[in-house]
Amino acid sequence: MSKKPEKDSFVTEITPRSQDFSKWYLDVVRRAELADYSPVKGCMVIRPYGYAIWELIQQALDRRIKETGHVNAYFPLFIPESLLNKEAEHVEGFAPQVAYVTHGGGEELEEKLVVRPTSEAIIGTMYAKWVQSWRDLPLLINQWANVVRWEKVTRPFLRTTEFLWQEGHTAHETGEEAEAETLKILHMYKETLETEMAVPVVEGQKSESEKFAGALRTYSIEALMGDGRALQAGTSHNLGQNFAKAFDITFQARDKSVQYVWGTSWGMTTRLVGAAIMVHGDDSGLVLPPRIAPFQVVIVPIGRDNWRETVLPKALEIQRELQAAGIRVTLDEREERPGWKFAEWELRGVPLRVEIGPKDIEKSAVLVARRDTREKQSLPMQDLADQLRALLDQIQRNLLDRALAFRAAHTQRAATYDEFKQVMEGRPGFVIAPWCGSAECEAHIKTETQATIRNMPLDPPAASGRCIRCDNPAQHAEAWFAKSY
Repeated sequence: MSKKPEKDSFVTEITPRSQDFSKWYLDVVRRAELADYSPVKGCMVIRPYGYAIWELIQQALDRRIKETGHVNAYFPLFIPESLLNKEAEHVEGFAPQVAYVTHGGGEELEEKLVVRPTSEAIIGTMYAKWVQSWRDLPLLINQWANVVRWEKVTRPFLRTTEFLWQEGHTAHETGEEAEAETLKILHMYKETLETEMAVPVVEGQKSESEKFAGALRTYSIEALMGDGRALQAGTSHNLGQNFAKAFDITFQARDKSVQYVWGTSWGMTTRLVGAAIMVHGDDSGLVLPPRIAPFQVVIVPIGRDNWRETVLPKALEIQRELQAAGIRVTLDEREERPGWKFAEWELRGVPLRVEIGPKDIEKSAVLVARRDTREKQSLPMQDLADQLRALLDQIQRNLLDRALAFRAAHTQRAATYDEFKQVMEGRPGFVIAPWCGSAECEAHIKTETQATIRNMPLDPPAASGRCIRCDNPAQHAEAWFAKSY
C-alpha cells in the first residue's frame, strides 16, 4: 500500500460496518495496529499485534503439516527466468504478476531473475536432482516464505504485492497417491480454519478457468465474510505430471521402468488474518477467537489514586496464576481511565476482560466480560484459571456457531437466471445453481453479475436440470457462486 496523507495517518474512529464495510475493515486494521502502509507501493508492514495473530495461525498449521509426515525446507527467493519458462501454461498464468531483477551489484545480469511468485519451477528443478528411485518417494516438503505478485489493486492482508505463506510441494509414485495427498491437505486446511479460527469453509473443486496455472485439478476452501463476499482461504493443487515433464523429474519404478513423478502443491497465506477480521469483527473492532488471540485475557485493575498499592498486587498474583495455567494474559497498568482501557481492549478483540477493584478483593471475586457477547459475570478467585479456560472454550464454539449461522442465512439457491441476477444484486453470500460446464457461460455470468464460481462440491449430486444461464443440460448440479475478494 502506498503511503497515505498525514491527516489519515491515525484512525481515531471506526466507520460502522453497515455504513462502509471496506472502510470499516481498513479502520480496524490500522486502529488495532495490525498493519500499516509502507513506502513501497502495494506492500504492507505487519505490526507486532498483527504478526502475533499470524504466528498463532502459522504454529497451528505447521503442527498439522508435520503431523502428516511433511518436513520444512527453504528454497531461493530468486528464480532464473529460463526455469519459469519451462512450463508454458504456468508462465502464461503468472506473467502479469511477475517481478524481475535485471541488475545486481551495479551490473546488468546475463539472465533476468524472477522474484518468487510461487516455487514450482525452482523446487521442480531440485526435485529432479534428488529423486532417482521409487525409494525416494514420496517426497513431502513444505516451506514458509514470502512471495511477490505485482497486484494492481491491493488491500492489507487480503491482497498485497508481497505476502507471507506456506507452500507445500510433494512428489509421488502414482496419480492415486497425488490425488489422496491433495485432498488430505484440503481437509487439513478446513479443520485448521474451523478449529483454530472459528471460520467455517466450503470445500470443493475449482472450475477449469479458475484452477491454478499448470495444475491438473485445483481444490479450494471458501469462507464467507461479514459483508457477504467470499474469500478463497486456501488451495490444494493436483499437478498431475505436468511439472514433472517440464522439469524432468523421473524415477526408476519398481518394475525398473523410468517414469515421471506425480506432483502436488498447496498453500495458505497471511490473508487468513484478514478473514478473521471480516468474519468475526464488529463496530467496536476485532473479535478474536481465543485460539488465535495474542492475549486471551486482559486484567484491568480498578481503584482510586492508591490502586497500585491496594489492587495491583492482587492483579499481579492473578496474572501469574493464569500464566502458569498456560493462558495468554496481559495486565494493563497504564495510567488511563478504566473506560478508555475497556474500549482499547475491545478494539483489539481480547476474548475476556477481568476487572478487579477493592470491593472485588473483599469478596474474593473478579468481574469478567466476554468480548463476543459483552456479557459480564462475577467469578470467584478460587480456581479462576479453570473457569476462564472454560469460558474461552465457550467463546471459541460460539464464534464458530455464529459464523455457521451467518453462512446458512446467506446461502440460497436460484432456479432461473433472472432470479440469480436479482439475488446477486448487492452482496448476498453464496448462491447455489446448476451450470453447464462451459467456460464461455461462466465468463458471461462473471461479466453480467460480478459473481464467480467459487468451487463445486467434492461429492456432488448427480448432474440434472438446466444451466442457470444458458439453459443447456447442466454438467454440475451444484456450483457455488459468489462475489469475492
